[in-house]
Amino acid sequence: MIVDTHLHVIDREALDYPWLSDVEPLNRDWLYKNYEREARRAGISTTLHMEVDVATSRIDDETAYVKTLSQREDSLIAGAIVSCRPEENDFSGHLESWLSDPFVKGLRRVLHVMPDDLSEQPLFRQNIKRLGGSRLTFDLCVLPRQLDKAIALVDLAPDVNFILDHCGVPDIAGDARQPWRDRITEIAQRPNVTAKISGVVAYADPESWIAETLRPWVEHTITSFGWDRVVWGSDWPVCTLGGGLLAWVAATHALLEGASEDEKAKLLNANARRIWDL
Repeated sequence: MIVDTHLHVIDREALDYPWLSDVEPLNRDWLYKNYEREARRAGISTTLHMEVDVATSRIDDETAYVKTLSQREDSLIAGAIVSCRPEENDFSGHLESWLSDPFVKGLRRVLHVMPDDLSEQPLFRQNIKRLGGSRLTFDLCVLPRQLDKAIALVDLAPDVNFILDHCGVPDIAGDARQPWRDRITEIAQRPNVTAKISGVVAYADPESWIAETLRPWVEHTITSFGWDRVVWGSDWPVCTLGGGLLAWVAATHALLEGASEDEKAKLLNANARRIWDL
């Protein structure tokens, strides 16, 4: 069974998403009940919700909303990676609340749509270092050109467990293998970084990709990080831009042909259960 470490629920009646109107294919409700049906069909047994960059004033509301979803009978949701603003002065106050709530498994500040120097701000770096030694992970969602800044952040906080989202967001459709390939190799040398095998179907040509299209990107990420430092994510509903959840799960199984049962188990569930105590 699969642990999905990257589900986004979008409910426009419940929350505000400032960015959504600029992404027309996703500009509608993507509710948990719709995800759950496909997830169960795909063999997903446990899910972590990933923050959806809601309006800053609604961050706590998003966490509360997702928690209500987790409390439904037989819900797949076992925890949440919540939104944060390390560049703001009130981060430390929020951190105390997150640490006291076992439902909160980690944090993320979306970086790939922000100015490249955001993670270089002194307050941002100071607040990320506050996570050192805690159970909370920090997801890095960066473009290939930003991977060097992600590496610098990781090096400044060696006691923080970082999760690199979406294989480092490669441009698969454009076959842009550099600097992505070299920087994945480099960031993987940091033992406090785990790679998330997710998102890649949205970066390939939606009309023509097949499992073999994704193989060089997925295999390089897994080879660089090793089987003990990779987890799997659906990136639903963003994965619908490249064929959807069931297509991505099927491609994943095709890409894992030849891997041992132990290696498959580590990627698909065991590593996630260990990292987030699921």
